[in-house]
Amino acid sequence: MQHRIIVLGAGYAGTVAAGRLAKRLHREDVHITVVNAEPDFVERVRMHQLATGQDLTPRPFAEIFAGTGVELRLARVTGVDADARTVAVTSADGTADTLRYDTLVYALGSGWTDHGVPGVAEHADEIASRPGALRLRERLAALTEGQPVVVVGGGLTGIEAATEIAEARPDLDVALVARDTLGDWLSDKGRAHLRKVCDRLGITVHEHTRVTAVEADRVLGDDGTVVPAAVTVWTTGFAVHPIARATTLETADDGRIVVDGTMRSVSHPDVYAVGDAALAMGPGDKPLRMSCASGGPMAWQAADAIAARLTGRKVPAVSIRYFNQCISLGRRDGLIQFVTADDRAVPRALTGRLAARYKEIICKGAAYSISHPVFTPVRRHRVVQDVDRTAETAVPAGSRAAA
Repeated sequence: MQHRIIVLGAGYAGTVAAGRLAKRLHREDVHITVVNAEPDFVERVRMHQLATGQDLTPRPFAEIFAGTGVELRLARVTGVDADARTVAVTSADGTADTLRYDTLVYALGSGWTDHGVPGVAEHADEIASRPGALRLRERLAALTEGQPVVVVGGGLTGIEAATEIAEARPDLDVALVARDTLGDWLSDKGRAHLRKVCDRLGITVHEHTRVTAVEADRVLGDDGTVVPAAVTVWTTGFAVHPIARATTLETADDGRIVVDGTMRSVSHPDVYAVGDAALAMGPGDKPLRMSCASGGPMAWQAADAIAARLTGRKVPAVSIRYFNQCISLGRRDGLIQFVTADDRAVPRALTGRLAARYKEIICKGAAYSISHPVFTPVRRHRVVQDVDRTAETAVPAGSRAAA
């Protein structure tokens, strides 16, 4: 009987995990199903480009999983019963079904959140999803010269959105509202370059301003700031998919599934969580941040651990660490902030056109990894039917990088 592996979600982490499992396990021994609502892979790190009118390379899952034996189930996940080992799904035509698994990889990721701020859901746009980016694309295209665009959120997503919009549409009046100092986590060199780029692109920056409300034509701050806005882009962080919190899986306060060093649920050994959906500890006993940079290494670790346990082999013990943060500042400028293993900025940073090219290489590499989840030839191992999957044996395997 084949071991049933279900992967929920086909973002960076879910797609890589499924492909890597297919490369490491005999097709006769396992049946791998990926459940995803869309038929194409979404390059989430490029949603700010899509929003400004750029066309992205189509990446259909039919091509990504061709010849791997991975089955794609186009459906929306509506529930998980971690005790009964079942997943409830609903297809686009409304057909409901229940899928049974032996091993579950939970990779439903995250989406935008309004943090309860009045008016955000009604008046703001988001770029955490392809539908959101396409809606914003239409709204930006309809704007005329001089109209104001406000990006709320001074993190990586907000910075990339504001600079991309300002570069693509220099005729618009772009503002960025940050709750803290702009780029406060960056090195001195990184902050200085970020300010220089914002000045060059004509972006008005409102620092130390917490947005208290979003209206149809303006954004209101707690310090009395009123910023006119024909379009408001909301980028103040992500919230994980709510399904996990509704299960018996152990979750953190923010809804992420608590996992061990192999991305295995601490409460349900048949469940693994990767990407934004998982709370995993990194160097310095700090949680890995929600990012593509964390999701890839987490997917490698989960897939390798599952394959090792199913085949009775030693489970690799790896350390996921960071090396840099890559920020695009439009198409012709960028910022590569080098960091410590636990993601703290160091003085060294790369800026300008070279940094933009560096970031583009990283983005292309991330897209390449979804179709090539294992970079070197590997041997597929047979599943050991009577293996004790709760036993823990591990062998050090070096460290894995997170950009």
